Amino acid sequence: MYASTSMPADGSTMKPEQNRNERHSSGITEPVGSGKSSGKSVFVIQEHDSKKLHWDLRLQIGGVLRSWAVPKEPPTEPGVKRLAIPTKDHSLEYADFEGEIPKGHYGAGTVKMWDRGTFEPLEVDDEKGKIIFRVDGQRLSGVYCLIRTKPRGDKEQWLFFRKKGE
Repeated sequence: MYASTSMPADGSTMKPEQNRNERHSSGITEPVGSGKSSGKSVFVIQEHDSKKLHWDLRLQIGGVLRSWAVPKEPPTEPGVKRLAIPTKDHSLEYADFEGEIPKGHYGAGTVKMWDRGTFEPLEVDDEKGKIIFRVDGQRLSGVYCLIRTKPRGDKEQWLFFRKKGE
């Protein structure tokens, strides 16, 4: 719902309305809207100072924000790889969320916008675990990759990096 949760073992994702209902029942005030896109796909990276500081990478794919928690600052240069752990999908209106999640709630802490911009999927292959995409943001710009690696225990892991030569 907010960050750092495991994706279900079956690879299923949460529908936006399920996510809204879960947030609503928690008593947290967050943006809730129609979930309809305004045209271009978006990406956002939110700096999330929770139990541990991390960055939440969110890509607009299939009507939701597919999400990964990245434990270290996202890479701006080619050759730098970062671990990315999938989290629950978020509804589209979550792309604008900044604020404080109160103590006692999952993900308690401060959420700030680190980067945002447009997102263009170049290749999305869930079976192979490969997402190649172009972003144009204030901090990140160019072609990036998310590649699924072998799971560590029951947790799915991905590598997040900027493609060389781009």
